Formats: sequence, structure tokens, C-alpha cells
Amino acid sequence: MTIESTNIEADRLTANWLAFGLCALSYLLGGTASTLMASFLPVVVPELLGTKAGTAELGDIGAYISAAFLYGWMTGGLVFGFVSDRIGRSRAVAFATALYGIAMLATTVVPNWPVLLLCRFLTGAGVGGVLLLTTVYISEIWPARNRAVVLGILAVMFPVGIVATGGLNVGQVTWRQAFGLGHVPVLVAFVMLFRLPESVSWQREQQGRHQLAHQAWTAGTQANLITGVLVFGAVLIGLWGTFSWIPTWVQTLLPPGQTGARERGLTMMLLGMGGIVGGMLSGLLINQFGSRRTLLMTFVGCAGGCGLLFLTNRQFSPLIYAETAFVALFFGISQGALSSIIPALFPVHIRATAAGISFNIGRFFTATAVFFVGTMVAGLGGFGNALLVFSMAFLIALLTVWVRYKPFDKQPIAKSTSVHS
Repeated sequence: MTIESTNIEADRLTANWLAFGLCALSYLLGGTASTLMASFLPVVVPELLGTKAGTAELGDIGAYISAAFLYGWMTGGLVFGFVSDRIGRSRAVAFATALYGIAMLATTVVPNWPVLLLCRFLTGAGVGGVLLLTTVYISEIWPARNRAVVLGILAVMFPVGIVATGGLNVGQVTWRQAFGLGHVPVLVAFVMLFRLPESVSWQREQQGRHQLAHQAWTAGTQANLITGVLVFGAVLIGLWGTFSWIPTWVQTLLPPGQTGARERGLTMMLLGMGGIVGGMLSGLLINQFGSRRTLLMTFVGCAGGCGLLFLTNRQFSPLIYAETAFVALFFGISQGALSSIIPALFPVHIRATAAGISFNIGRFFTATAVFFVGTMVAGLGGFGNALLVFSMAFLIALLTVWVRYKPFDKQPIAKSTSVHS
């Protein structure tokens, strides 16, 4: 290898890591932007109403605020995917990052809660765009040999950002000061505009776009789109239908009168830690076993772990901690693995659009399905049985992968993975 080629390779590596660093920071801050309002909600609503909010009123307005963010997330994931396939990955991810940063800054001066709804919708749209586009962008610029590992690390930045939110809430800052953190993603977006090189894969597809227009949505890509929506949608239903209710289920296993604060807190910590570790392991598993076998093993672990957790425990014991950690580990693997596997289902010229649909259509059905938890608890005789029913969604994902999963042309995501080649 000549000195010149060595220098070129070093430049490529530096550019790749700079791109990953900027995307990871935007991804992490997206996690903070997502949960910051939930941390300050009991303070925000009374201040904007100008009166002391009762429990019912706080719950109603809080639900609207949460829904605005989630619908924004879904909309951003769909719209920015379409935009990215037309204007490029680097510019689109910079715009998405700037959007949620500006929306956070606007939150610092909202005069009432209806305006807050708009700010949360726009924040969600930006975050939804970032989570999609950073994944697609890194998948196209990163060398194939360790791409899955890097994408798994990227996926855990979101829960790290959620953890960071707790530090802001503990500190002596007001909620308006906390949302001033929006300056950081705006700055990151500015740097992205000038320092993120465009995906070479996307650039090459643009050169032949007129030749690809008639074959954008072939029978194969349409079939893969259905696969992506079914798999990711089923996983979301299984994940959020169980994950968010496990602490409540733990409380029901404790003796009457016991607060359960310690048990619920430790359970949430295990869920978060398991998700982070699982996400980091996902890439290694894909490299070792391949994407299809990794997904099959993961969904068996998710469904089996939930069955073990909800069927074998009728009162609380320390064993629940170990079983929760086991389930959380597979939850994390599923999210990390799918972040690299879903984009690989589609050709470059429609990848962001198709991945955006796969990642986000399921969110609507997830939000709808989770509304039935209360009814199912009453009808099935407890949280354990209701959550077990939701966990069966992992079996749907397992069956879908077994029957339908086939990466696009069985080829790596991009033949050229350098940001400069």
C-alpha cells in the first residue's frame, strides 16, 4: 500500500467517524427532547393554565401533549424519508436536527398549552426524521464489515439521551431553561450542513434516477415493504405493550400497602440497561449469525422471556429482576438489529422513504393497541395475562421473518461505503 493510499484511507476513516459523531449526538439529543416534557409536565401544565391543575385535568392535557409528539414523530419519519430520497441524506438529516432544536427553543416562550402542542408536534417531527435518516445515512457510508455494530451503537444513543434527561430534572433549572438545550441541536445542524459529506450510494442513484423511475416500486420492493411494516409494527406493539407496563405489573405482585418504589425503580433501571447492552450486542450477533437467524433468535427470546416472566410469577421475588433483565436484553437486540436490517430491505433510491414507512406506520397501530390494556386487564384477570397477550406480537414478527424475510437482492446495503470514494 502506497503512502498516498494510506493517507486516503486515513481521511476516509476520519470522515466516517466525524459523520458518526454528529449523527450520534443528534440521535442522543433526540432522546432528551423526547422525554424532557414528561419530566416537567406536572410543573408545565399548571403554569400554562394559570391555575392549579387537578389530577384529571393534568392527565387530559398531558395526553394531548404526548399524542402531539407521537403524531409528529410518525409524520416526521414519513415526510423526511421522502425528502431525503430527493434532496440527499446529509441535508435532510441537518434539516431534521434543526427542526427539533428550533421547536425546543420555541417551547421556552410558549404562552399557552395549545401553542405547546404545536411545538411538541414539530419536535416529534424532527426527532422522527433524525432517527430514520441517521440510520439510513450511516448504513450507506459505513464499511460493511462492521456496519451492523456501528448501527447498534447508534441505536443506544436514544436511551442514553433519555437517561440524560433525568440529570436536567434533578438540577436546579426551570422547564423553560431546560428546553433552552435546543441551542445544541441547532448548532449540530449547522455543522452538519458544512461537514457531512453526501452518501456516495445516493449520489450514484441520482445519476441514473430517470432510469430507475419506472422500477421504483417493483413487486419485490412492495413485498419487502409489507415485511418491514409487519415486522417492525409487531415488535413495537409487543415492546410498548409490555415494556411500559412492567413496573405497574410489578406493583400488583407486592403485598397491599407496600409502596413498591424501590422495586419499580430497579425494574426500570434493568429495562433501560438491558436495552442499551442489547443494542450494542446486536451488530456482533448479525455479523456472527446473519440477519435472518439473529432476528429469529431475538424474537424467540422476546416471546419466551415474556412467557417466563408473566406466567411463572404470581407474587414478587428477586427472581423477577433476573427475568426482567433477560427480556430487556432481547428487547434491546431487536431495536438495534432492526435499525440496520430494515433499510437493507430496499434499494438506495427509495430506501429512506420505504424505511420511514416501515418504521413509522406501526406507531399508529401501536398507540391504538396500547389503549386496550385497561380493558384487557379487566377481561383477562390481571396485568400479567394482558401483557402476555401483547407479547404474542413477537410471535407474529417471528413468523413474518420465517416466511417473508429476504434482503434486497441479498446484497450488502452499499457496494461503495466510503464517504469520499
